[in-house]
Amino acid sequence: MTIASPVSTPAGQSAAAARPGLTPMDDALAQMLARIESLEGCETLSTFDALGRVLAEEVRSLLDVPPADNTSMDGYAMRVADVPAEGTLLPVSQRVPAGVVGEPLQPGTAARIFTGAQLPPGADAVVMQEQCSAVSGEGLGAVQVNTVPTVGQWIRRRGEDVQHGSVVLAAGTRLTPAALGLAASVGAASLTVARRPRVALFSTGDELVMPGEPLRPGAIYNSNRYTLRALLQSFGCVVADLGIVPDQREATRAALREAAAGHDLILTSGGVSVGEEDHIKPAVEAEGRLTLWQMAMKPGKPLAFGEVRRPAAEGGAAWFMGLPGNPVSSYVTCLLLVRPVLLRLQGVTDLAPKAYTLRADFDWLRADKRREFLRVRLNDRGGLDLFANQSSGVLTSAHWGDGLVDNPGGQTIRAGDLVRYLPVREML
Repeated sequence: MTIASPVSTPAGQSAAAARPGLTPMDDALAQMLARIESLEGCETLSTFDALGRVLAEEVRSLLDVPPADNTSMDGYAMRVADVPAEGTLLPVSQRVPAGVVGEPLQPGTAARIFTGAQLPPGADAVVMQEQCSAVSGEGLGAVQVNTVPTVGQWIRRRGEDVQHGSVVLAAGTRLTPAALGLAASVGAASLTVARRPRVALFSTGDELVMPGEPLRPGAIYNSNRYTLRALLQSFGCVVADLGIVPDQREATRAALREAAAGHDLILTSGGVSVGEEDHIKPAVEAEGRLTLWQMAMKPGKPLAFGEVRRPAAEGGAAWFMGLPGNPVSSYVTCLLLVRPVLLRLQGVTDLAPKAYTLRADFDWLRADKRREFLRVRLNDRGGLDLFANQSSGVLTSAHWGDGLVDNPGGQTIRAGDLVRYLPVREML
């Protein structure tokens, strides 16, 4: 099975650039995606309620859009042959507003017509009202045509947007507002979408407290719980928040068992490093298995992937992803590694985030051996500014920035260099 990496390795990076024992990010992602298959099950929703969901079945048009030739302008429909010169006067034989089907156009006459209205049979051009002069008279009066029209002008042809029988939305498409409008335009009142992944989320750390609680000495507020929950929701998941788990081996194992029941993926933050108080790795190995641990990326090295057994009555296993505890590390790894896994579970086929080549308006001279993801912001000169403090604990950088520079391991950046920019908005 060939896996296309959602974030391709920039030129100049190789596995040799990674520290010994660390898995290059592209290799890790390819290994994860090779094991992930789309979830079974789907549901039918009203097109009104399907924003952000993923199509499980293609949407095929049962009609032409537009269904008939119509005008894109307010003006007059006529035959080109009836207007040999500027200033030609034509009697107005009918009035055709949108939603009304006109009569065949009488030779030598014009029809007053309004934007979106179906073209009366026999007409082959529309002249906008700004190029015409209405003349009062009997009935609907007449019109002086102050330009010589060409065949087809200001006419939207039948089927020029969508042809009958064509696929307008493929299975695996994540539904945007424009996609919902397109589905509605071909008459799709409901859509068959993939089941949403069920994700169990918890944080580990005795130092964590929740906002609103007293901040005791040595404690910090648990920002990851908010950031990760919001990211999971933006990826289309149903999130079960299991709170904060203390730094104890048995407590961590118990939390994993609870999280595995009824969930497709377990996502944790913290406890994945190698300290004496980091219990995620041995706990997952006791309750399932780890297949990946520690990535050659910065921020985000201590990231784990594996699976945790579900209760015997349920069978199978839940996927497991353990993110670092530092807030920027968990944020970046969730965007770059958790996101494609969750989209794959929903059957999304296009997993790669948008990447753009832009000018760096900064110097970065202390390159790391690992592949780095620098928090930057697009400026009004079309270049990228760098947040001054790139520490993995400075969440301000993620809020301030609107994207990441994907910088190969060992590579410095000087102002004016072209870099690979990943806008965060494209990943939400």
